[in-house]
Amino acid sequence: MSAPLLTSPVVPASWLAEHLDHPDVVVLDASWFLPGTERNAMAEWQQKRIPGARFFDFDKQIADPDSHLPHMLPSPALFAEEVGKLGITPDSIVVVYDTHGIFSSPRVWWMFRAMGHQSVAVLDGGLPVWEQAGYALHTCPPEYAEPAEYLAVFQPQWVIDADSLHARLSDTSTQVFDARPAARFYALQPEPRAGIRSGHMPNAKSLPFSQLLENGQFLPKEHLMKRFDALCEPEQHLIFSCGSGVTACILALGAELSGRKKLTVYDGSWSEWGSNNKYPVEV
Repeated sequence: MSAPLLTSPVVPASWLAEHLDHPDVVVLDASWFLPGTERNAMAEWQQKRIPGARFFDFDKQIADPDSHLPHMLPSPALFAEEVGKLGITPDSIVVVYDTHGIFSSPRVWWMFRAMGHQSVAVLDGGLPVWEQAGYALHTCPPEYAEPAEYLAVFQPQWVIDADSLHARLSDTSTQVFDARPAARFYALQPEPRAGIRSGHMPNAKSLPFSQLLENGQFLPKEHLMKRFDALCEPEQHLIFSCGSGVTACILALGAELSGRKKLTVYDGSWSEWGSNNKYPVEV
């Protein structure tokens, strides 16, 4: 059985349904809820999931244990160790979904790309679209994967730290996009995390992640192209930020779908920038 080809970083439910039983295809539930939400993503996965889906915990387990910031990208060694526990190999074709539709799954797509894994895609519309299409669900206790050997090869162009970003804010070859709601970007609404300043980075542009989506799915490519063409030049290097590095990855994936190539996520995002007075803030 030949391996299916991923021709896009986003796949429809019909593609996954067709290839779900292929031995190289690994499905990951990357659901995550904002702090204070009375929902448990792992418990929901145990109760209902796409058949064979494994739970990818980027918030607590597959994250930098030494960072004071939430769910920061782990070291390549830790990523490889934890991904191997999920039965994923460098040859796996990884499809990621979440229970919102498109929310936290692009974060895991970005993590795999930052670790050198090319064959990874997000399920467009996530679990809601899968259910609406009438495809099978598992509600029995999940089976855990046989561990595998995984090799992560870090790709530094996919991630940037605060000091490096600070140095590039006035560089016209770079454009920073902020995925937070516009009210938070313009300091009209306080930040939900305590001790975080309101406002935005100098020269950043507001692009709330919801503007790239409709009914929990990405807009068509031509619409995404128009969104980015209206806000930046074709050759600019795009850097994406948000509250804690999750929805910034929606912008990164949307930009890739639109055909943009120079894409980087600021992992610390506003949780880091807004809490440190050495970084400038505008309102």
